[in-house]
Formats: sequence, C-alpha cells, structure tokens
Amino acid sequence: MGRYFIETYGCQMNLADTETMCGILDGSGWSRTSEVKAADLIVVNTCSVREKAAERAIGHLQSMAALKKNRPELIIAIAGCLPQHRGPDLASRLPGVDLFIGPDNYRQLPEMLAGLTTPGSPGEHSGAGAAQGSDDGGELEQAKELDRFYLRPNKKETYGDINPVRERNVNAWISIMRGCDRLCTYCAVPLARGRERSLAAKDVIAAAETAVVDGFSAITLLGQAVTSYQDEGRDFTWLIDRLSRPSELRRLWFLSPHPADFNEEMLTLIGERPVFTRHLHLPLQAGSNEVLDRMRRGYTREEYLELVEMARRLIPDVAITTDIIVGFPGESAADFRATVSLMEAVRFDSAFMFAYSPRERTYSARFLEDDVPHEEKMARLREVIDLQEKHSWASYRALIGSTTEVLVKGPAKGEGERYFGRCRSNRATHFSVPEGKEPSPGDLVPVLVTDVTSHTLSGEMKIE
Repeated sequence: MGRYFIETYGCQMNLADTETMCGILDGSGWSRTSEVKAADLIVVNTCSVREKAAERAIGHLQSMAALKKNRPELIIAIAGCLPQHRGPDLASRLPGVDLFIGPDNYRQLPEMLAGLTTPGSPGEHSGAGAAQGSDDGGELEQAKELDRFYLRPNKKETYGDINPVRERNVNAWISIMRGCDRLCTYCAVPLARGRERSLAAKDVIAAAETAVVDGFSAITLLGQAVTSYQDEGRDFTWLIDRLSRPSELRRLWFLSPHPADFNEEMLTLIGERPVFTRHLHLPLQAGSNEVLDRMRRGYTREEYLELVEMARRLIPDVAITTDIIVGFPGESAADFRATVSLMEAVRFDSAFMFAYSPRERTYSARFLEDDVPHEEKMARLREVIDLQEKHSWASYRALIGSTTEVLVKGPAKGEGERYFGRCRSNRATHFSVPEGKEPSPGDLVPVLVTDVTSHTLSGEMKIE
C-alpha cells in the first residue's frame, strides 16, 4: 500500500465522510500524509450544493492532473456529492481523474484501488460493472470507461460499523443519518446522497461514548435534516435526551435541523440541559408563503415565526442563525419584501445568504423558469447582506460587558498569546489569559466580553 492525501470541500457532512474514508483506508494498509507531493493517492472530497465549492474542487483537480505527467502511477479520485450528482458528465472536464466515487461507495475503496491495474490510464480498471465476455470492441471500451465510476446508490449504507479517523481536535463529528426526504425543489442533496436512513441508536450512542473516551470535549450530530432522525420508534428528542445525560461531555450540538421538525418537548430539553450549545440554525430560505410553497419547504411564514418565539422562550440566550435564498423562480418584489420584513421581525444573529442559481437535475432547474434577472438578484442579495450585518452587529454589541462560558479550541493564530474558542451560543470568541493560567483545548473558561465585531467576540479570561 502507499500514502494518501485527502482534501475536503463543503459542509460538515463532507468532513465526517473524510474521516470515514480515512478509517477505511487506514484499515486496509494505507497511511495518510499531509504533503500532496508525497501521496500515491489523492482524494478530493466534494460538495455539489453550492456552485462555487463545486467549481473550486473541479479547478483544483484539473491542476492536480499536471502531477501525473511526471508520476503516471499517481491515483487521483473525486469523491462525495459532486460525482454522484453530475456523474459521467464530469469526465470530459477531468480526464486525469481515475476514480469517481459516490457517498454510498466509500466502503469499496480498497477494492477500487486494488483493481487499478494501470493507474492514470482510464479504461484499464477492473471495478464492478465492466462488460464481461463481449466481442464488441466499442461496447467493451465503453464499459471500461464507465468502470471509473462507483456511483451505485445504497439505501442501507450508513457506515455505522466504520471507526472514523478523527484529527485531534476538541469537537467530534458524528453522522447520525444520511440522505434527505424533504425534496426541496432547489436542493441537490437527495440527488447526491439519496433518501433518508438513520444509524441505529446503539451505534450513535457507542460512537459518542468512544469520542468522549478518546478525549473529545464536544460532539456535533450531523444529518441533512438531522432532526428527522428515526430508529425503531426512537426519534431525535429521544436521542439527544440519551446523549445529554451527565458525562464528561461538555458541549452537544447538531446540524442541520429542519424547522418543521421542532416541537416544545425538544426545545424544552435543550433549554434545560446545560451541555447543549445555545444555538439553533433554522434555515428560512424565504419569507413569502408563495415562495416557500414553490420551494416545498413544508412550513409557512407564520409557523416559522411561532417556532422562533417558542425557541427564545424556552432556551435562554439562544442564538438563531439561518439560510436565505433571494431571486428564487417567481420571486416578485413583494415576495422579496416579505423576506426582508421577516428578517426585521426575527433579527437573526447571523445568516448564510445566497442568490438563487439552478442546480442540475433539481425540480426547480427542470420545471421552474429562472426569471429573476441577475442584476436584480445581486441587488436583493446586497440588501439582505447589509441588513444582516446591521442585525449581527447589534446582536454582538449587546454582549459587551457580559461574561460567557467558552469552550477552548486552542491558541488564536497570529494573535500572540491570545486564545480562541466558542461561547455557549456558538459565537467565535478570542480572548487573552493571565500569565501562568493558559487553558488547554477542551477546557471551559469564563470570558468577559470587552469588544466585538459583527462576527466575533473579544475579551479576557476571568479568574474566579
């Protein structure tokens, strides 16, 4: 075996998938390297949800192909959502890539690599799906070319029995479900990751216990619609109740929930248990009921506002963040103003904001006309960004003079003796420490907030 290098693009699910691939490769005799030039295998783990991330990954793979001129034995693979979503269509743009691997096929990595009889020469691989016993040269060549693609969906694959290889850090990512059944009209996730399936509760609990034993102070539960978790009658509320009971765990969080899944029991539990991060990411997407309906979001503007009110009532000091898309097909000026008015009503602590762009094969790309002019999309995006910056600044500024509990990540890069961490509401926090009182990663320390930006807190560690 040889050395492998993995580069990850996209969301936390992609990071967790990288850790799973590392577990599979390490278990089959490969060893990881942090130097791309020292690698015998390069894997680029990709996202297809956002166009910029996809194009960055494609561009990086194209540049890596130059390495094969001097090292034809080098194996290059693209993994994750992008090859699953766009499949063989990528082949013409990535002629130097040997393997295209979907999210349900990581378990086959050792088999794929063993089957590469001549790395760097497309069509000479022995993966599943090649034509057998054909006398037709054209069909055989086509089968060999398709042999680069490991994109078979597996409705049962959860990798629950794979031990991920996590880099030493404070937080452990634990994927508790894969895929999504929401089928929002703009979203490529069901195309890339398939339909929902949850890990067995016993496997999630075992993974959390192992993470704590391994010294991780925080756990983040992951899923495309993580609050939809179901296993033999056990729902997400049951699971987080079980995981949040007293232990060595210091922080518990989850990404990303769907607003339609919340109920009073779940929010009450989060508010009562001190281990939970006081942060909810509630993707809104739009403030107009007509647009929400075309998106198939499964809730109304009024229901969303009721959820926000309940969350703030039941979870003290909760920070609420969101996602917003402007310029969705059919979004009128009045629809956009409805989004702005909802932002004014909620005053989110932070938001990810995007102008709509159609993703291949999604319902909106196929059946809805992208009828909002680009210039208008950009103007609307600029307006919501400016408004959110104002709200974020006010939200952070209100914390000056307060003391917050910070989970220490480590020294802040480029800031001398200062440290970095996340406060209970998950805000990035930089702070100074008294001489001789330097904390360790994973410690919980009180920090007096003395200054802010619209994205970070700054302060000094208090000695009590």
